[in-house]
Amino acid sequence: MINIKLMSREQKIRLKLCGKYLLSNSKSDNFEKYRNKKKIIVALAADYGNLGDVAITYAQTKFLKDRFPTYEIIDFPISETFTEIKSLKKICTTEDIITLVGGGNTGDMYDDIEYCRQFLIQQFPKNKIIAFPQTIDFSDTDYGEKALQKAIKVYSKHRNLTLSAREEKSFKKYEELFKKNKVVFTPDIVLSLDESLPQYKREGITLCLRSDGEKFLDKVTELKFIEKLGENFDIFYQDTHIDKNRMSVQERIDELNKIWDVFKKSRLVITDRLHGMIFCAITKTPCIAIDNSNRKISGVYNGWLKDSNYIELMKEINIEELLKKADFMMAKDLSKLNTISVSQRFDILI
Repeated sequence: MINIKLMSREQKIRLKLCGKYLLSNSKSDNFEKYRNKKKIIVALAADYGNLGDVAITYAQTKFLKDRFPTYEIIDFPISETFTEIKSLKKICTTEDIITLVGGGNTGDMYDDIEYCRQFLIQQFPKNKIIAFPQTIDFSDTDYGEKALQKAIKVYSKHRNLTLSAREEKSFKKYEELFKKNKVVFTPDIVLSLDESLPQYKREGITLCLRSDGEKFLDKVTELKFIEKLGENFDIFYQDTHIDKNRMSVQERIDELNKIWDVFKKSRLVITDRLHGMIFCAITKTPCIAIDNSNRKISGVYNGWLKDSNYIELMKEINIEELLKKADFMMAKDLSKLNTISVSQRFDILI
C-alpha cells in the first residue's frame, strides 16, 4: 500500500498526473516522420476537458501554422509528457523551437501542469523555448513559496526561455521574479481568433459559472441571482469543462465548435470563467464577466477588452446590480457591437 504522506512533492504530482491525465504507455516512434524537418513543438497541449485550455492549444497551433508555414507544428499532449519524451527528443535538434501552452497554471494551484512545464524546460536546455501568455499565481503559503523558488531555479537556468504574461499583474511579477529570462506582455492567445461566424438567432441567457477554488461568487448569492434572473428570462447552462480526457485533435476542435455555437446562439452570457469571457469576445456575444478569486479576469479585461461595448465587468457581487446589468445587456442593439482587434499585440511573440 502506498503511503502518500511519505512521498516527495514530485512523487505526489506524478501520482496526480496518472489519475488526471490517464498516462499511457509509450508508442515509441510516434514522431519519426518529423525527424529531418524544421519543427515547432506545441508542448503541454491540452487533450483534457478544460475547453479554455483546449482553446489555447488550438489558437496557439493555428497562430504558429499561419505565421511559420515552413515549419512542422507538432502537437505534444500533456498526457504524453513523460511517456513520449524520449521519442520526441530523438527527432529534435537544437534548431527546433519549443513552445509551452499558455493559460492560468503557472503556480501551485495547478502544480501538476507546472511540474510538467519545468520538466520540459529541463529536457531542452539548448533549444529556444517560448512560454505562451500565462497568468502567474503562487499562493502566499509555505507550499506556494517553495513551489515559486523551485520555478525560479528551473526557469533561470535556461538561457533562452521567453516568458509571456497575459495581464499586467503577471507581467510585473514575471519581471520581478524571473530576472534572467526574457519577459513579454501579450494577450491571451485565444484572442487571436475570430469565431463570430456563422451568425445565429440569439435568445436567452447562458450561465457559464465555476465550481472550483477560483470561484468568487458564493453559492447562496448565485442561487438567489439565478432565481431572480429566471423570473424574466430563459436560462441555459454551459460550462467550459467537460468530462473527457485524452481527446484527439479533431475531438478537441469538435468540442470547441460546440461551445462556440452555444455562445453564438445566446443573447447574453454571464460567466466567472476567464475563457467564458474570451469566448464571448471572439464570438461577439454580449457578456457580463464576474471577476474570479485571483483577479485574472479583470486583468485580461483591463489589458485587452475594456474598450468593448458588449462585455461588462463586475468586480464586486451585488444581486441588484447584476440584474440591472442583465437588463441593460439584453436590450443592447446587436447590430452596433464594436470589433475588438489585438492582432498587432502578438507581433512580439513572432
